[in-house]
Amino acid sequence: MKTSTQRRTLLGALVVCASALAGGSVLAQAFPSKPIRWIVVAPAGSSLDVIARALQDRLRDTLGQPIVIENRAGAGGTLGTNEVAKSAPDGHTWVISFNGPLAFAPFLYDKLPYNPARDLQPVVLTTSQPNLIAVHVGFPANTMAELVQVLKANPGKYNFASVGNGSSSHLTMEYVKALTGTFAVHIPFNGGPPAVLATAGGDTQILATVPTVITPQITAGRMKAIAVTGAQRYNLAPNVPTVAESGIKELRNFEAIAWNGVLVAAGTPRPIVDRINAAINAAMNDPAVKERFRAAGLEAAGGSPEQFAKLMADEAVKWEPVIKRTGAKLD
Repeated sequence: MKTSTQRRTLLGALVVCASALAGGSVLAQAFPSKPIRWIVVAPAGSSLDVIARALQDRLRDTLGQPIVIENRAGAGGTLGTNEVAKSAPDGHTWVISFNGPLAFAPFLYDKLPYNPARDLQPVVLTTSQPNLIAVHVGFPANTMAELVQVLKANPGKYNFASVGNGSSSHLTMEYVKALTGTFAVHIPFNGGPPAVLATAGGDTQILATVPTVITPQITAGRMKAIAVTGAQRYNLAPNVPTVAESGIKELRNFEAIAWNGVLVAAGTPRPIVDRINAAINAAMNDPAVKERFRAAGLEAAGGSPEQFAKLMADEAVKWEPVIKRTGAKLD
């Protein structure tokens, strides 16, 4: 039998819990109270930009406030990511960032101005897909095995573009080089569109990045698809073999996935995080949005903040030794 003191303690705890729930509900209902700034850490026309603009109208309708997209390309995505890490934790400033600034950067920069695990609150994973390794149409290789053979025979003769220093685009090719003992010169760009245009035009010869911006150039005959970097073939490009299918023993377990997601400043109240998460998940399930993603060579991911946080942590653990092995370092 409970004593009167125990009953009062239990009642007090229930009141506190009820108050916390009520407070959380009020926070969620009051949010958003002004337009939302959505920082995209890549230029217009990039895969991240495509994702944000595909979701923009649906999110405006759901949340009842304008969603103002601002492209903040630069410093391998760390510039825009840092801006949100330092923003007010009220849910009115978002970033769509990717594995470079979120999982690789701590091992690439000696003085990163933010700590992804400490200063950012993951909200939702937006897409996850393999990179597509492609080459200029005149490059003398049509398969991954031929690509490695050409690079081995001509160390330093060819350039590979990337969408930015420290990106998955960059480290995918550094990983290939480290495993196969080959060398090509890295030429970083600010985002996918300029990297693709440089490769399609022959200024650079090789590029690994998400299919979104490469596919039109392949269709137009200016670039050739060589391989996808997932463990399995990509269902939006089923005829393109994986790197692991090349037959090269050093690449038999090769996998390098590109992913991105929405984050807010750490300390943002959980009810607000949950409301943003629910709105973005719902928007990504909208048939019209799904079609826009698919047309861009993307598949929506979704899920909980915890799932996104775990992916960030797991990828950091996976890529730290890879980055150290390649010797890649940025200032």
